[in-house]
Amino acid sequence: MKYVYYGNYAEYLEVARVELFRELGMPYDQIEKNGIWLPVSELTIKYIKPGLYDQILDIHTFIRKKPGVRIEFDYEIYNDAQQLITTAKTTLFFLDAKTGKILRCPDFLMEILENNWNY
Repeated sequence: MKYVYYGNYAEYLEVARVELFRELGMPYDQIEKNGIWLPVSELTIKYIKPGLYDQILDIHTFIRKKPGVRIEFDYEIYNDAQQLITTAKTTLFFLDAKTGKILRCPDFLMEILENNWNY
């Protein structure tokens, strides 16, 4: 079809989140080593223009509000002509890996976020 399959976008967003944490100095595997899982509870996508096969896509990832028991990521995806082609949002929640209970954003992660954002 020459267009990027719509289901691939969820994987692109996951990679963008992992890269954001890495840029902040907290690789995602380190979050898990600290006993925290971040399952996705919600995903919304608005396709504005199609992404094309073999086109380089640039994904901008934002955390616009202070996390509580949930953390929300906003995304803007641009094509190689720097045209906005997709917007998206994911909501994840903090889960204690041992107990399976939902918890507030852990202090070690909140400190990193607060040092990088003004909510």
